[in-house]
Amino acid sequence: MEAVCRTEASREKKTPTLGPSLATQLPESTNCLVCSEDGSYLSLGHSQGLSVWCASSLICVAEWLQDRVEITSIQMTRMAEGAYMLGTVDDMGVARVFAYRCEGIHLLSVINIMENINERRICLTFEVSDGGDYGAASISCNGALWLELYHFPSEAWLRELEMARSQKQHPNSSGDVDVKYSPVSVVIKIKPPKIPTGRTSDGPLEGLQMTDFLTHCLALDIHTSRSCQQELHPFSTEAGKMKETDESPRRCTHHFLLPCGQFPGGNKPASQPGLPVAVCVWWSGSHNLLQYLLQKAPKNKPDMEPMPDALWPNAKEILCSAVSRCTRYIALGLDDGLVCVWDRQSGSSLSVVLVSATDSGFFRMQFVDYWPVSADDPQAFTVAKVNLLVLCKSGTIYTVTTGRGTLSGSVQLTERSKHSRDLPAVAASVPFLQFLLLVVRRNGTMLLQDAVNKTTVCFLIPPTTHMIATPCNPVYALNTKQQTLYIKGDQEPSCSVPSKGGSQSQLFSFCFGESDIIKHYIVSLPDSQQPQESLRCVALEEACDSYLQQRVVSVDERNKALRQTWKQLEETAAKVQQRDSRAAAS
Repeated sequence: MEAVCRTEASREKKTPTLGPSLATQLPESTNCLVCSEDGSYLSLGHSQGLSVWCASSLICVAEWLQDRVEITSIQMTRMAEGAYMLGTVDDMGVARVFAYRCEGIHLLSVINIMENINERRICLTFEVSDGGDYGAASISCNGALWLELYHFPSEAWLRELEMARSQKQHPNSSGDVDVKYSPVSVVIKIKPPKIPTGRTSDGPLEGLQMTDFLTHCLALDIHTSRSCQQELHPFSTEAGKMKETDESPRRCTHHFLLPCGQFPGGNKPASQPGLPVAVCVWWSGSHNLLQYLLQKAPKNKPDMEPMPDALWPNAKEILCSAVSRCTRYIALGLDDGLVCVWDRQSGSSLSVVLVSATDSGFFRMQFVDYWPVSADDPQAFTVAKVNLLVLCKSGTIYTVTTGRGTLSGSVQLTERSKHSRDLPAVAASVPFLQFLLLVVRRNGTMLLQDAVNKTTVCFLIPPTTHMIATPCNPVYALNTKQQTLYIKGDQEPSCSVPSKGGSQSQLFSFCFGESDIIKHYIVSLPDSQQPQESLRCVALEEACDSYLQQRVVSVDERNKALRQTWKQLEETAAKVQQRDSRAAAS
């Protein structure tokens, strides 16, 4: 009924609609969906395991089934020709690594085996790097939380997979092949930052003896985090309660980083251009972005906690983050409506942009790496121009444009949502559609929006018998190669049409390349989606020359930002003085 109302509403507005070109029944309780980067396969996580489907025909080609296992998160990356790595997390917090090859799914490793029920290590998030060389898992155990980085023996796994295939094809083989795959090794274990040994964070911040910039930033971050916790929990100032508050777990967000610019810790460049060399991490409530090299601890100090080799301090608390595809730029959504973009090539801030004073609660952000530039754009010559898509908790969507030598600014695409059902659950750029955004609202409405004209290009309408499943967190995937959107739909409660097999969920395929409405928006993507110029390690002299040139070009913009920063500092100082005056009076 809801889908019918949406169809009628769209017709009244005379906005074109686009229906699915293909549909098929989904396995029971399909929770997650991902498409391989080459566009060949889909991976589905559901109750009793996972399956791999052909992306063009929507036919299941392989599956791994196990009772009482429900996959809730899945990721897919290409290991080699015809071989793909799958990283999954189930509803019990167990992370696994699979390989799909030769029409079969093979379990390579279980990341966090539950050996002791009293020390149950639960995986909250699990990510596999592009190419399948590294993995990262957020682990929770007995109230503590940390990030573990793993190195996967990808080359050994490929040889072992080939060995398993050969044994299975042997004439004397019974069909069941038991292969012991090479183990996963832990590279580093990152815990929430602490002040180094010999320092103390008790008492006022001024009492700390600082010997270096890193120690100062970590101490300031911990002090600020405590102040925020005291404001949120005013009755936890007693010694015992305060200790409990300080030790409450802090969630972490991480991104793998490719080679770019100068890296501390040695002069040797990365062995492979596409191999991650570092990871950047920030913790909830933190102002600092930390970088750790992907290298093991010394053999004589295996239990030594790693210290960050780089730190990017920020004036406000970090709310969300994103990394460009080439990982040269790191964008941070800060409190009070600020967006800061760091340039790893020069090691400095690219810019700080005030998006909105009213929409300060950032929810999610995304780099638009392949946003085509208009030929009439006078700033098309700039080489360090980046575009961001920012989604606020209020439902407002902004685009942010910044770079060296460009006039930074933001454009509001949508108004603040008046009702919670109108909030966008998904707002993502579509790489192969020029200036178009895919928007899925919590009321189940799907549409393509023109980011330049701020108009709705078309509505994406499922059949009248179905509606978008879990619109607050839709299960969908974009296939950039086949220019197709896949999304899960559930049968309408009011629909009396019986479904085969008892499952009411369908997978709908919206093929944008076949629609006359969208054809003129389609653009060709570059063959290589990772600019090699940004991936190489540069010499220190070359980095300095580039940095000085960028400073000359951006002098006007930096002066403007400096005046704005001083204004914000004066306002903040006035607020602090007022707060201190009220505290003294009370």
